[in-house]
Amino acid sequence: MESPKFPMPAARTLRTLLVGGVLAASLAPAVASGTPLGAPSPALAADSLTREERALLASVDARNAEALALLERTVNMNSGTLNLAGVRAVGDVFRAEFDKLGFKTRWVDGSPFKRAGHLVAEHPGKGPKFLLIGHLDTVFEPDHPFQRFERVDATHAKGPGIIDMKGGDVIIVHTLKALADAGVLRDMNVTVVMTGDEERSGDPLSAARAALVEAAAGADYAIGFEDGDGEPGHAVVSRRGSSQWELVVKGVPAHSSQIFQPEVGAGAIYEAARILTEFQRRLSPEPNLTFNPGLILGGTAVQYDAANGKGTAAGKDNVVAEHAVASGDIRALTPEQYAKAKSVMQEVAAASLPRTSATLTFDDGYPPLAPSDANRALLALYDEASRDMGTGAVTAVDPRRAGAADVSFVAGKAKAIMDGIGMRGKDGHTVGETADLSMLPVQTKRMALLLHRLVRDAGRGAT
Repeated sequence: MESPKFPMPAARTLRTLLVGGVLAASLAPAVASGTPLGAPSPALAADSLTREERALLASVDARNAEALALLERTVNMNSGTLNLAGVRAVGDVFRAEFDKLGFKTRWVDGSPFKRAGHLVAEHPGKGPKFLLIGHLDTVFEPDHPFQRFERVDATHAKGPGIIDMKGGDVIIVHTLKALADAGVLRDMNVTVVMTGDEERSGDPLSAARAALVEAAAGADYAIGFEDGDGEPGHAVVSRRGSSQWELVVKGVPAHSSQIFQPEVGAGAIYEAARILTEFQRRLSPEPNLTFNPGLILGGTAVQYDAANGKGTAAGKDNVVAEHAVASGDIRALTPEQYAKAKSVMQEVAAASLPRTSATLTFDDGYPPLAPSDANRALLALYDEASRDMGTGAVTAVDPRRAGAADVSFVAGKAKAIMDGIGMRGKDGHTVGETADLSMLPVQTKRMALLLHRLVRDAGRGAT
């Protein structure tokens, strides 16, 4: 399957409105733009934006130094997922920002799922319901050497979680501040959920994501502020889900000279190899589906520590293997694709070689965010806002380059979903994690303009 794009005709743009859950399309003049990102054309903006919209974007620029300060402050606060106090401390910083904007805030206790918990901020209002999604934790625990915000040059900075995803959290806050400055936020219906365990989910997962799922009820738009693939001209309208599988194989132990005899059979290692090879043969042609064996153990004795992803195996060259264990993940774009792949894998595992048996189990993790017309329509409006600002087109990223994320848990609950429109940069999850600071106001303006137009158009009704 090709990357789900929403192509724009050369002469006119298909402008798609989602108002009150109704999909209505109308044609509007297209805006051509060859202006580099981050450098809007004044002439283009004057032609494409209303006076209110220009004031909205000016507010973002006026607050950019404030946004950068918030980014630096939170990046310098360690919030590795297992640093529960650190996650809460970062949550307290953002909670104060929402409190100042008039949100009702609360902290969801994470003890039932062994994590710090989540920040939920609610702003009741009229019109469409918006759910904005971020996360507070990073992959860098307190004992990691990468701990501080560091300027690289005038427009770049390094830091733990600077793009994944404290930059996205700052964009949420400053988008709402711009809307408040414009008088738009006053009547908006907005809920913000910033989870505290996105990088290392709590257990059970159903409890860890209950607050997010609850917040998605009745949402017209759910928008995630992850960094996506880092490309300024990309957003995410579909994500593959990620689940784990474990294969346990048993064989008959015997002297190696008797392998393949009727009373001995093929042994556990040969059976494990057959199953994995057949997975690859039968499922690899499926677009957007991947299944990776990340660990395998086999021999006379096997000890596997699934929780920590490690184990030991012992055996002799002259003994037929009695045990084998393999584990890995599976990623699919739709629930139907995932179900089909599971069925094929179970069928393969059941077709055992002589005197062997296999058990294949799945641990469902992050669900897929399947592509949809509503998601693509929301992206079309975001793309139009970016073009009108003079900051270029935005198209859908290939789902093979979009990993699992919290936004997938609201699939099937929110009417239109988009993700990957947070901070731009590179090398996330590494000591080289770097943000392009020039994109902070660009991303904030794009989202502020989109939300402003969605609220405005909802007030007017579908046109």
